[in-house]
Amino acid sequence: MKKVLGVVAGVGMMLAPAFGHHSFAAEYDSTKPTTVTGAVTKVEWMNPHARFYVDVKDESGKTTNWEFELGSPNGLMRQGWTRSSLKEGDVVTVDGYLAKDGSKLANARTVKLADGRKVFAGAASDGGPTK
Repeated sequence: MKKVLGVVAGVGMMLAPAFGHHSFAAEYDSTKPTTVTGAVTKVEWMNPHARFYVDVKDESGKTTNWEFELGSPNGLMRQGWTRSSLKEGDVVTVDGYLAKDGSKLANARTVKLADGRKVFAGAASDGGPTK
């Protein structure tokens, strides 16, 4: 019996991160698309989702730092991304969907890179809009 409980507990611990992963619909609002342009301030290339941050100036000139969620690093690499696709200081335009909580967080759908290429961000593939 102890052996069975140990196996069950072990399997449960291995699966816990998968169940803790959020869906697009849990965090983002598909009815609230957004487009922002700004300079990249930070890139986090780690699982379960890569993230990057952009300083965005509003009409009054006030700068706000936005956080964008991408797909997994592995998925991004399959699409041709590398760790150097986004660099601090690059000016990018991001199309995405706003977080439901109203914060400066969005799920990136596409990113127009500094060299003019437009790339799919991959994060919405876990249930987000596909149009």
